[in-house]
Amino acid sequence: MEASATVPAETGDPAEAPAETDESAAATEPSGSAPRSRGRRIAGLITKIISWIVIGAAVLLIVAFVLVPRVTGATPYTVLTGSMRPNMPPGTTVVVRPIDFDAIRVGDVITYQIASGKPEVVTHRVIAVNVTQDGPRLQTKGDANPAPDPNPVRPEQVRGKVWYWAPFVGYLSQGIQSDTRTWVARGIGIALIGYAAVVVVGAVRGRARRRRETPEPPASH
Repeated sequence: MEASATVPAETGDPAEAPAETDESAAATEPSGSAPRSRGRRIAGLITKIISWIVIGAAVLLIVAFVLVPRVTGATPYTVLTGSMRPNMPPGTTVVVRPIDFDAIRVGDVITYQIASGKPEVVTHRVIAVNVTQDGPRLQTKGDANPAPDPNPVRPEQVRGKVWYWAPFVGYLSQGIQSDTRTWVARGIGIALIGYAAVVVVGAVRGRARRRRETPEPPASH
């Protein structure tokens, strides 16, 4: 009789223990998953911010150094030497806009042909406007050069005045032909627009999914 009385007590304790363990595990599971979920949300937000910054920078470069020059008749050039340091180090892309020779003033940065009729150009600052028997001539000098350029610049040599520039952008396009650069810019633009559309659609779908998963509050009577 005593043996039969003690059997249920011994077998009943182990049967109840797993139930208590399961309940405690279930109770601690949400608290562990919450930080992980919050971490994923923060990582996703940081990824989106970085993506939009990259997209914005790429679009800005395409507009500034491809579209604007084509629309306004300006020409982008790449600075290859260090004569205009520190403001325009090698690799700087300068956008040069045509200007009347008489409108050029001391302090302007211009791009001009090294020799009249030759394709090679240089970008230097005007330090003097001289009037000679053959007409006005410009005296130029690189900001980092110790002495002025030896030869005066004639009107037919001037390609234009530097409108704006960006350091190191020239390294991205140096060696690429103009037509190829245009098609590359178009391809990048299409890719960026497609990526932006994917990001927007993903955000909308995620918001809709969270709205469906959020339980509605009980109606009050």
